Amino acid sequence: MALIELDREAHLDPPHASRPPLSAYRRTGLLLALVLLAVLGGAAPAAAIRWRYLGAVTASIAPDGPIQLAGGRLYTVDSTGREPSVTAWGPAAPPVRLWTIEVPAGGERGIIPVASVTVRQAGDVVLLTAGVATTAVDADTGLIRWSSPIAVTVLPGSGIGVTVDRVFRPGTEYDQESGDPGPLYFSATGEPHTEPPLRTEVRGLDLSDGRTLWTTTPGGSVTVDQVRGAEPAVLITSSRRLTLVAGRTGKPLRETELPQFAGQGPASGSLLGDVALISYQNPGRQVAFEARTLRQLWSREVPELVADPADCQDVLCDGEHGDLRVLDPGTGQARWGVQEDVDLAIRAGYVLETDAASGEPVRLADPRTGAPRVDLAGWAGQVGGAADEPLLLSRKEKRGGRVFAAVVPGHAEIHRLGVAGSGLGECDSDAHYLVCRSSGGLRIWAYRV
Repeated sequence: MALIELDREAHLDPPHASRPPLSAYRRTGLLLALVLLAVLGGAAPAAAIRWRYLGAVTASIAPDGPIQLAGGRLYTVDSTGREPSVTAWGPAAPPVRLWTIEVPAGGERGIIPVASVTVRQAGDVVLLTAGVATTAVDADTGLIRWSSPIAVTVLPGSGIGVTVDRVFRPGTEYDQESGDPGPLYFSATGEPHTEPPLRTEVRGLDLSDGRTLWTTTPGGSVTVDQVRGAEPAVLITSSRRLTLVAGRTGKPLRETELPQFAGQGPASGSLLGDVALISYQNPGRQVAFEARTLRQLWSREVPELVADPADCQDVLCDGEHGDLRVLDPGTGQARWGVQEDVDLAIRAGYVLETDAASGEPVRLADPRTGAPRVDLAGWAGQVGGAADEPLLLSRKEKRGGRVFAAVVPGHAEIHRLGVAGSGLGECDSDAHYLVCRSSGGLRIWAYRV
C-alpha cells in the first residue's frame, strides 16, 4: 500500500496572480514539442529504452566453445582440459567470474563434442548436460549436488525433473563393427539394440538433490513431453495409449487409447503448445489431441516424403518451400500460405519468416492470419533467444559498427537499441542481456525495452 503525505498548509485556492496565463503554457508546450522533433527526428520519445555496455570478459575463452545466457547469467564452455569445463559469469559492470567446474562427460575424452554442452538454470541449481549425462551444481557456488547418466527434462517452476530410461533384454546389444542391417533401438545413453525395449522407466526427480520422487514403467518404448499449465504434468505416448501423469506425484490423471492404422501404432509423439501431435508411418498420418483433456481434435493424412521440406519450429506446417501452409493446431485446417522459400519459427509472439538460403530474416507475420506485422528487410540476422523473449536483430552500419534492435512481444515495431563496435562474432541474448564474441574475449550489454 502506498501512503501519500498531504500538505496540510497548502492553500485550497492559490492566488490567481501566481498562475501564468494559458498562452504561456501553450508557448512552452510548443517549444518543447519542437525541441523533441529536432532531437528525435519525429520519433516518439523512447524513455523506456535502456542500452548499457557492461564490459568485457577478457579471460581465455575457447574459440569454439558455446556461450549461453541462462537465469540472468553468462556461461562459457572450454574443452581444452581433461573434461569440458563451464564458467559462470555475473553480468555486472564489469562482469565477474563466479565459479568454474569440470563437467563429467563419461566415456573417453573427445567423444562428447563441446558444442553439445548445454546449461539450464532451475531454481537454485544449474543443470550442465554434456551429451546426455547431466550434472546438477549449486547456482551460487558451482559445487556438484548430484548427477544423472541420462538427460533430465525440467518441469518449469516446479522444482521437478523427469528422466526417461529404456530397459532392454540382455544380449540385444548391436555389434557396431558388424554393420548388420535392420532396425536399431537406442537406450537413454545412446547404445544401439536390435530389439525394442521391454519397458521404459519414467522417473520424477527433486531437482535440489536428485532424489527420486516417483517412478512409472510403461511397457515398450515411449516418448515423454512436458505439459504447460499451473500444475506440472507430463504426457506419455506409447504404441497403444496416451497417459497424462502428475508431475509432482507421478499419479496417472487421464488415459486414452490411440487409434491404429494398418495394424500399426504411432511412430512418435510431440507437443505443440497445448496440442499433442501423434505421428504414424505406413500410412503417413497425424492425429491431434488436447494435451490436458486427451480429447481427440482432428486427424489428417501426411505425405510420406516431401521433396523440399521447410524447417518449422513451434509452427504446424504442411507442404514444402514455395508452397507452404500454416495449420491451426486446434483444427488441423490451413490458416494461411507462404509461396516463398522461407523457414518459420515463433519469435516474440509472431511467426518469423527466414530466407531458407541466406538465413536472413524477412518479416514477422501474424500467427493466425499470416498478415505481415513487421518488415525486417535490411536486418542481416537475428540473435539467438527463446521464443517468448524479445527478438534481437543486428546489421552492419556504414562506419563498420554493428547496430542492434529489438522487437518486443505484443508490439509490432522495431526498437533501435544502440551501436556496438566492429569485430563482433557470434552473439546470444535473453530478455535482459546481449553477449557477443569479439577478438578480445566477450562483450556484454544490458538492455530493456
